Amino acid sequence: MASPNELQFQEFEEAAELLSADPGASTLSMSGSSTAMTGGGGGGGGGEGEDVKLDLSEDEEGAKESSELLGGQKPAGSFWTFEYYQSFFNVDTVQVLDRVKGSVMPLPGRNFIKHYLKSNPDLYGPFWICVTLVFSVAISGNLSTFLSEMGNPAYHYRPQFHRVTIAAVVIFMYAWLVPIGVWGFLTWRQGTERQIGGYSFLETVCVYGYSLFVYIPTSVLWIIPFEWLRWTLILVAMVISGSVLVLTFWPVVRDDTRVMAVTTVVTIIVLHTLLAVGCKLYFFQTAVSPGPATPPTLTLSTKAH
Repeated sequence: MASPNELQFQEFEEAAELLSADPGASTLSMSGSSTAMTGGGGGGGGGEGEDVKLDLSEDEEGAKESSELLGGQKPAGSFWTFEYYQSFFNVDTVQVLDRVKGSVMPLPGRNFIKHYLKSNPDLYGPFWICVTLVFSVAISGNLSTFLSEMGNPAYHYRPQFHRVTIAAVVIFMYAWLVPIGVWGFLTWRQGTERQIGGYSFLETVCVYGYSLFVYIPTSVLWIIPFEWLRWTLILVAMVISGSVLVLTFWPVVRDDTRVMAVTTVVTIIVLHTLLAVGCKLYFFQTAVSPGPATPPTLTLSTKAH
């Protein structure tokens, strides 16, 4: 009678012959025969023939979770959570500086949204540009009034803090309400005229915010008390800033009807011009110095006796 070791060796040889004949065949090891043969040998040998089953369900679940984290995107938080708004400020300094550079150097045929935002608009740059512009316009306006009235003995300097509030209301309303109107109009025209494209609301707000950067150094230079220089600076700033908006929105509206396309671009330019001219006229008023007072003349009338 063959020993268990000889039977196992013979079984191994048969399996090897089957694999050599058909490499694609699958083998199934029957451990029951060896268990039955060795079962009578003693109570201690019964445990050696039992099959070992491994539960890999936990490992499979862990691998599945890892693949989801690596392959998919993390879902955004709720509208009322901080994580929802954190993605809007997910930019670095290099990206912000590159976008600022693009807003002061507009080139023909270079769309600001397509070339600089690249489907990653942010609110970090527009927010701080608006905040800086508010204080720049308000402080520069106060300094301009002080310098223009320096030689007037009747003038007493009073800090005009209300200008900060007015500048904040005007600039932030322009930077938010106008993009809302433009985005809503383009969305409506996109539904009416199928051939025109459009931008997201965040992209529209972003391009409007960065287009205001050129007014920060311009407002500082408005302190110089030369009216011709101020109007020259405001004209240059309007051309640079308006070019960013025109080069961005014209490729979207040009496929619309000619009347609607021209009306949309003209409206964008007019609103932009009103902001610049309004800030210039309100915060940088030219002081009108009164002329020298003429002393009253005394007329003596003589009566003939």
